[in-house]
Amino acid sequence: MRWPTSLSSDQLTIYLNDHLAGSTFGLELARRALSANRGNEFEAVLEELTVEIGEDRRELERIFDRLAVPRDRARLTVGWFAEKVGRLKPNGRIVGYSPLSRLLELEGLSGGIRAKLDLWRALREIAPGDPRLDNSQLDRLIGRAESQLHRLTSTHARAADLALGHPRTSTAREGR
Repeated sequence: MRWPTSLSSDQLTIYLNDHLAGSTFGLELARRALSANRGNEFEAVLEELTVEIGEDRRELERIFDRLAVPRDRARLTVGWFAEKVGRLKPNGRIVGYSPLSRLLELEGLSGGIRAKLDLWRALREIAPGDPRLDNSQLDRLIGRAESQLHRLTSTHARAADLALGHPRTSTAREGR
């Protein structure tokens, strides 16, 4: 299905810029979570996810270029700023990182990855009508987002146990 060019162009520009701003937020969140979890059981999965989220953001920027969609710098700044403001949320500690911080960050990453998965699926839906969109690239991005969600599910379960439950053992550094 093809939309009228003017509607498609305007709506697609807004949609993609919203997702680019979200990817800015998500990448900053992933970097922060990784930094706070160096040296514990969460580091490896957060390292993988941070690298992949950065790659996904670059893929989105390439899609912008192929579609000749202008980037909205104000939206990007808002995405960056929103992540910084998000650090101010209470986490049960006066200063520093807590197991609750980790849990909330993983939930934020999960929400962002779900939104990204929806983006790739939406673009895949319109790809047959636009030769600038690469079906195989979008299929690969969909698969990677699904894999990211799968990895986050078990990571989230462990983080929830540490933050909210009464774990019998913990290899995660307390307070980190």
